[in-house]
Amino acid sequence: MHQVELAGLTVDTRHYIGGERVASAEQFESVSPIDGAVIAHVARGGQAEANAAVAAAQRAFPAWRDLGPTGRGEILHRLADLVEANVEQLAQLETLDNGSLLRSHRRGVMPRVAMNIRFFADWALNELSHPVWQTRGHDNVVSWDPSGVAAIITPWNAPLMLATWRIGPALAAGDTVVLKPAEWTPLSASYFADLCEQAGMPAGVFNVVQGFGAEVGAALVAHPGIARIAFTGSVPTAKAIARAAAENLTPVSFELGGKSPLIVTDDADLDLAVEIAVEQYDNAGQVCLSGTRLLVHKDIAEAFAARFAEKAAQLVQGDPRDEATQIGPQIHRVHIDRVTGFVERAKADGARVVIGGGPNDELGGLYFKPTLLMDAKPGSEILTAEVFGPVLTMQTFSSDEEAVEVANATEYGLAAVVVCGDRERAERLTKNLVAGTIWVNCFFVRDLAAPFGGSKKSGIGREGGVWSFDFYADVKNTVYAPSGWKE
Repeated sequence: MHQVELAGLTVDTRHYIGGERVASAEQFESVSPIDGAVIAHVARGGQAEANAAVAAAQRAFPAWRDLGPTGRGEILHRLADLVEANVEQLAQLETLDNGSLLRSHRRGVMPRVAMNIRFFADWALNELSHPVWQTRGHDNVVSWDPSGVAAIITPWNAPLMLATWRIGPALAAGDTVVLKPAEWTPLSASYFADLCEQAGMPAGVFNVVQGFGAEVGAALVAHPGIARIAFTGSVPTAKAIARAAAENLTPVSFELGGKSPLIVTDDADLDLAVEIAVEQYDNAGQVCLSGTRLLVHKDIAEAFAARFAEKAAQLVQGDPRDEATQIGPQIHRVHIDRVTGFVERAKADGARVVIGGGPNDELGGLYFKPTLLMDAKPGSEILTAEVFGPVLTMQTFSSDEEAVEVANATEYGLAAVVVCGDRERAERLTKNLVAGTIWVNCFFVRDLAAPFGGSKKSGIGREGGVWSFDFYADVKNTVYAPSGWKE
């Protein structure tokens, strides 16, 4: 059972190592969150598969490096074209595997996959200009040299899009890649490997090892042949990866959790504020960037809460394949139980449920109602820990200084949202907010050239534009003397 027919695609569920499909003695199930059906049995890798993938990537590295940005770019552009030609099938496959909205995959997520690849291929070719400047008549020439094999470990909430956010610049920089996708969502990565092969990517340049983080993932990040580690996921897992990376002094790039604030000032456009606040339920709340802590000025809090509850009540929850659906299921039984636990503990600790408050009994399965909690105690778990579900909290503030203080009162610093009626006031607010990305009167506007990453325990490093190449490459300065050359 190495292949499965899904969404009009034939998906091979074995590892992809050195241009070949490789089976493992054990398999694990891929379960659709839509209805709990087992949709595939996937190879379960470990130390042997991690070693084989790194070795294949090491063998492929010199030739891939020597292709240069032009040669690599031609292959990466063909790959992006193939993604675009398969957007519908990839969208359907990803929705089956992770339960996110099919319409979002069609219109935004899968086109972004192609953009991730094409953008960084073009950046390597056009933007890394090898700047030159002089010191006492000597020329300093800066270059971005491929660093080796990149291990990329990705999450389940937007599997292929978040994987190619790292794969795109790594391959464009001249690195070879070993990808370990999340075990809850293994399928799109496996099919992506076929697209890489169709694009003419040499064997071993891109590899996929499937399995569990504590097994194949742990073996991969501890491997001395890994030159870079990029990880998107939880803080505890990042700590384990950092300990393993430290043994080999392997550079890491971490994009971790968030508990982002959404600040609404008393002069804000209330309709806009409510619209943006309800948007935080996107992807059933399984978005690390979401502004899950609504901080609303006390003078407009009552009006805001009433309008928010009214608008949120209109959200349609159901099968993510239905065009009308706005909120789908949680990813896994383990995860919905985790989300439920957060809400139940918050209620027991005195928080008040404004809307939602638990699983959707009418739908059953993994569907959790859009939830808003108020009156939680300052410093309580629900206000400080990442839930990663459709659960928002609301607090009030009296001054902008108080809003900033409350906004920064977590161990995270990934993102923030500010809805404000005055530009100068907004600038004063954002100046002291601790966050890698801040949106003012908008949400989720992303430019691939801009730096992206988190502060505090939300991550290490920045990626996007030149920042991605600063990580995936070895930045080198070569100094040329003005004399000593033979005529």
